[in-house]
Amino acid sequence: MRTEADVIVELARDGALDRNLRADPPPSVESGRVVLDHIETDDSGRLDPPPAGTVILTVLSPESLRDREVVEGVVSRADTGDEPPVIVVEAAEYLREDELSAVLEAAGRADRVVIVRVMADA
Repeated sequence: MRTEADVIVELARDGALDRNLRADPPPSVESGRVVLDHIETDDSGRLDPPPAGTVILTVLSPESLRDREVVEGVVSRADTGDEPPVIVVEAAEYLREDELSAVLEAAGRADRVVIVRVMADA
């Protein structure tokens, strides 16, 4: 059994998404299957492009992550070598369990950690 997280969510420290996740964390965050990596933003309130990993999918909002076939397909086909696969979400105010569950399932099937980088608050 894996003891590490399956998904790492990189998000703006003290942004709207961070505050909402602290106020009402989804079950996968509470269980530790999803860990939050709080990152300082630039002057415009956005995260810089991912410094590590290989971007395999970019979506406008987390609602797009509900499409399990798309998420499963890109994660299973990702040949990122030693780099983790990264899914970029352009903006989010909330991140719900049904949006995380598709990424969790895909990460579990691929037996690798997937990074979800939320670039800005919605």
